[in-house]
Amino acid sequence: MKIAVVILNWNGVKLLEQFLPSVIQYSPEATVYVADNASTDESIEFVKNNYPTIKIVQNKSNQGFAGGYNDALQHIDAEIYALVNSDIEVTENWLKPILETFEAEPETAIIQPKILDFKRKDYFEYAGAGGGFIDQFGYPFCRGRIFDTIEKDNGQYNDNTEIFWASGACFFIRSAVYKELKGFDEDFFAHQEEIDLCWRTINKGYKIKYNSESIVYHVGGATLQQSNPQKTFLNFRNSLLMLTKNLPQKTLFQVLIIRMLLDGVAGVKFIIEGQFAHCWAVIRAHFSFYASFLKNYKKRQKNQVEIYFKTKSIVYGYYVKNGTVFADVI
Repeated sequence: MKIAVVILNWNGVKLLEQFLPSVIQYSPEATVYVADNASTDESIEFVKNNYPTIKIVQNKSNQGFAGGYNDALQHIDAEIYALVNSDIEVTENWLKPILETFEAEPETAIIQPKILDFKRKDYFEYAGAGGGFIDQFGYPFCRGRIFDTIEKDNGQYNDNTEIFWASGACFFIRSAVYKELKGFDEDFFAHQEEIDLCWRTINKGYKIKYNSESIVYHVGGATLQQSNPQKTFLNFRNSLLMLTKNLPQKTLFQVLIIRMLLDGVAGVKFIIEGQFAHCWAVIRAHFSFYASFLKNYKKRQKNQVEIYFKTKSIVYGYYVKNGTVFADVI
């Protein structure tokens, strides 16, 4: 199958210097692209001078993760898109098991590899780990990561299994499905747009898989640090947008009301911890959500599939039951 490895870059010349070599070395099956989000550093010059075989797509402006990929992928011809963060180190034969799964399973539209921590290579990494899920209130979690608690990789997720969402850090998708769903929702800008796309993919009857035979290492937070209030804003707002677009009608408003209460608790927790900027980010997220509610409600697909959630609330499982690993909260 024709596969394109597409690395979205924004002012990341240092990351390209560090991580492009592994992509070039271990991706003989693929055509490698750098999709540049209107960088103002020396990223383009670096790629042209050092990796002339890499194809470059230059976006006219920085429209974040969602808009950046939507713009760039219009210019890339491939059956499979491998969307790869610029802070990902890949490993030998990382593409082979992914392509084999796509070949054998036509109903599988999206695949995620095992994502480990570049800094602690025997631990899972926050963004994706061993495959993603959400609870009934829209809070995402992973096999290998519940909130900020990360599991060590002891082979407990060495399987190939169906998941609910695949991490945008390393995200394989059939181009035909990407185009059918019109790509990422650009109103998300960044964060959780991949969960929204996965949910819409499931609503169309496709499957999403995790394949542990493909392994990558992710730095994480290289573009927007976890401690940045803007990340808090995007995560809280985009989670609400995702629920509005994808939850079945009969549960939508009930879940949104509960989320408002839970997000209020999160805001109080930030105040107690002295993180006032993050509390304000939660408030801003809700006002932004209310202002765009009708616009996003109109984006709902005709068929909103009844989703089986592995757990009702990871907030309860984590903070009340003291569950710290995936097996404790499901």
